[in-house]
Amino acid sequence: MIDTHKHCPVCGMPIPLKEQVCSDKCKLILNERRNKVKKTRLMLYGVVVIFIIIWFYITFLKK
Repeated sequence: MIDTHKHCPVCGMPIPLKEQVCSDKCKLILNERRNKVKKTRLMLYGVVVIFIIIWFYITFLKK
């Protein structure tokens, strides 16, 4: 019988349910990935806000 486990999101190794990753190396890689996703998401929100401001200016303020 296989013990209840999950897999490391970085390398796929089996780990206990209470752990997030299998090693410090995988923890660093996971944190780097999360930071990259966070940065990309913030840039996307910034671009959307800029387009909304441009749309607002063209639609309502242009005479």
